[in-house]
Parts: sequence; structure tokens; C-alpha cells
Amino acid sequence: MQKTIKSILQLTACLALTLALSATAEDKKIDLTGTWKSSFTNQNGQARETVFKLKAEGEKLTGTVSGRNNDTAIEEGKIKGEEVSFQVTREFNGNKMVVKYTGKVSGDTITGKSESQRDGQPTSRDWVAKREAAAKEPAAK
Repeated sequence: MQKTIKSILQLTACLALTLALSATAEDKKIDLTGTWKSSFTNQNGQARETVFKLKAEGEKLTGTVSGRNNDTAIEEGKIKGEEVSFQVTREFNGNKMVVKYTGKVSGDTITGKSESQRDGQPTSRDWVAKREAAAKEPAAK
């Protein structure tokens, strides 16, 4: 009888711990939906700004990334906890270039790396994007 009670108590404790960990994981869901901005200096010393317009749906990430000439759709966007990954395919003068982004979200900041191929050589760059504050609607009169 004591073994049965002890087993039931252990099972109850395990279940309570599992539920607590599940609740903690749910609390950590991050909503990346919004506008994020990143700036960097290119090889010519020019400052460039990239705008990420992101939309999160569960573990799926969609949206666009700005470029010099237009916005490009995000492909293969994923969210796993605080980790984010996606890629964009750009075309310049008939040449396609895929840029893969990975990052970690902390509050309103994403810090990570972007990787691509340039002249057949892999290139990597650190990137940091900050969430833009949502524009507030004017008060109705």
C-alpha cells in the first residue's frame, strides 16, 4: 500500500513538473511580428539600412527584407524558442544570390549572422536588428 501511495505521489510530482515546464515554454513564445531595422557598413564604407517586415504565425516566419531596389520575400522562415532563421533570394543582373539569416531574439533585438556566397566564396556578417515601435493611431475626437 505504501509503495502504491509513493508511486502515485511521484507520478503526481512528475506531472506537476511537466505542466510547469510547459507553462514556462508557452510564456517564452516570442512574437516577431513588426518592423525591425538593421544597419551596417558595406565594403565601400557606405552605411546601409535593412528593414525587415516580419510576421510570425506559430513557428512559421514570413515577411520581407528591404534591398537597394525593392523588397524581397522571406523564404523558409522558422522560429524555435528564441532562435530565428530565414533566407532571401535576390537577383542582380541575372545572377541569383541567397542570403541566409540566423539569429537569437532578446526583447526587441535580434542578434545573429547572415551568410551568402560572393564570387564563389562564402561570406558571413554579424547583424543586429531592433524592433521599431508600433505607430500609434491618432485619438478619435
